[in-house]
Amino acid sequence: MTQHIERDLQRFKHIVKGKVRENLRKYITHGEMLGRKGRETVSIPVPNIDIPHFRHGKKGSGGTGQGEGEIGQSLGPGQPEDGTGDAGSEKGQHIREVEVTLEELASMLGAELELPNIIPKGVDALTSDKDRYNSIRLTGPDSLRHFKRTFKQALKRQIATGQYNRESPIVVPTRDDARYKSWTTVQKPQANAAILYLMDVSGSMGEEQKEIVRTEAFWIDTWLRHQYRGVQKRYIVHDVVAYEVDEETFYRVRESGGTRISSAYEKARLIVERDFPVADWNIYLFQFSDGDNWGDDNRACRDALVEHLLPICNLFCYGQVESPYGTGDYLRELRQLQEYWENLSLSLIENQQGIYQSIKEFLGKGK
Repeated sequence: MTQHIERDLQRFKHIVKGKVRENLRKYITHGEMLGRKGRETVSIPVPNIDIPHFRHGKKGSGGTGQGEGEIGQSLGPGQPEDGTGDAGSEKGQHIREVEVTLEELASMLGAELELPNIIPKGVDALTSDKDRYNSIRLTGPDSLRHFKRTFKQALKRQIATGQYNRESPIVVPTRDDARYKSWTTVQKPQANAAILYLMDVSGSMGEEQKEIVRTEAFWIDTWLRHQYRGVQKRYIVHDVVAYEVDEETFYRVRESGGTRISSAYEKARLIVERDFPVADWNIYLFQFSDGDNWGDDNRACRDALVEHLLPICNLFCYGQVESPYGTGDYLRELRQLQEYWENLSLSLIENQQGIYQSIKEFLGKGK
């Protein structure tokens, strides 16, 4: 009975996750689950799934195919049209909270966007210890008891001692029959990734633009954590001057000054030199702006990118979030560099719906 219940439960979970996959594009472009993230799982709202059941007609209405009728005649009471009718007392559609692990979510994202797996640059210089269950021993805690091996041992003992009865095949393991899983510790290469987020927080970047950045960053994090064992993040905000901040400040702070993008590039260079040796880390920079930059600062930005940042990055991604106050000129400047640097990825994000294509443009190179 327990096996049947477990089988049905797994089948139900498979159906539910299929619903999540079907609607993944909607979840990508809307941030409705971002506040629901746990440590390893995300709770996603999906429409409730109805179990098939019989619906009985009214008493005395006759059976199937009985009575007079005409072509096109309705077979049952319909719903009022155009929203007319009295207030109802029936229950509405229910929403089910489905827990999906971040690993499963990342796999769905990769399949939906056809993202290639990332090949880390250089040699995996860091290692981590990993316990692998690959042997059996005679002692251990009950939580590691190997039920199949224990049963087999008990069966062999009863057959060998003549206690086994084919007519009544009851096998009761004793303490001496118990077998337990055992492990060995192995060292595995550990590729690490450092993600630096840069964002313009001048007055032209409003709440709508920041929500787009927040949603896209969630999916970027999810995919890169799926590809790397160790991920570290840093956040930089800037107007004319750049500051390193925590994640909450990154999405909430707003300034009213001008914009000097080169200050953010200089801060990013210093953070990489301080925290992330290039030989040991895969470096990712994601910059978001509305495309405004002060005066002749574009030249300083080009120099910083070509001399310091692009040579050390797996990917440098620039997402230009459209704003009614931004000029959008900076994207045109970066397009002049794109033909010379394969790790430079550019994206124009017009609104929430543009997040889907932007993620594909950023992560579709497999770097």
